[in-house]
Amino acid sequence: KQWYQRRVAITTGKTAVVHYHEEEAVYISAHPDRVTVIFSTLFKDPDDVVIGKVFLQEFKDARKAHQQAPQVLFSYGEPPAELNGQPGLLRGDNIGYVTFVLFPRHTSPTNRDNTINLIHQFRTYLHYHIKCSKAFLHSRMRSKTSEFLKVLNRAKPEAMTEKKFGVGKKF
Repeated sequence: KQWYQRRVAITTGKTAVVHYHEEEAVYISAHPDRVTVIFSTLFKDPDDVVIGKVFLQEFKDARKAHQQAPQVLFSYGEPPAELNGQPGLLRGDNIGYVTFVLFPRHTSPTNRDNTINLIHQFRTYLHYHIKCSKAFLHSRMRSKTSEFLKVLNRAKPEAMTEKKFGVGKKF
């Protein structure tokens, strides 16, 4: 809440760093016209990176349908330009950065508590949906494998019979 209150007091744009999980952090920067919240997320599995990209692209595209939603940006491997000069930034194919740009309508006294609650739960929300997507994909793959095994079991080859050709030769 203090960063939202600092936005009201027109701050200098300093960035606060909150280490909320092992090797992950939230970077919060308050400006007179917006609050920028950047999550660094470590994906432990290459499949998580792919599913995370799809999920975050949908998050980004949702703004087209809902103009009141905050702007969402994401990048993989390289941190966003807003974090230039920050010590300890991680780089790599399994590191993602998600940026939320919150405008005064999101930080107004009527919306502030809901915005804080939603932003606070974002990492859990993201990883929960990645795990659910993986579970759904694995379930579908298991059912398809089961179907294919049934088809293979029904397609038993006919019994091989010996054919005689000529005198005493069998094939």
